[in-house]
Amino acid sequence: MKGPGIFWMLQTAAGLSMAGPMFVVGFEFVRSGRTAYGIGFFALGAVALYFPTYLINRIGGPRTWIRRRLGRGDSSEDDDRSDRSEHESDAAAEPTDAADGTERNATLLDRLRR
Repeated sequence: MKGPGIFWMLQTAAGLSMAGPMFVVGFEFVRSGRTAYGIGFFALGAVALYFPTYLINRIGGPRTWIRRRLGRGDSSEDDDRSDRSEHESDAAAEPTDAADGTERNATLLDRLRR
């Protein structure tokens, strides 16, 4: 049976380090009688707990990063690349950063995906 990996444990630790203090503050608000604030902090803590997992799933995991660096991919990624190549040919005239070769108007997640 395969257990959780080290990367999953790091995601959980990052989420708990952000969400833990929010849960403590929420508990203190509920204990002191300010339930609306307490529930708000519990909800904010729940979002913070799962945010690292959402972010990693959004930009892909370590296997995806390695595949992109090696230039390998499955057929769905090849389809995405062909769609991207059409977009990149349109954007070829746009300026790029000389240091890393990325487009200046590329979003942060697009730059992380590369």
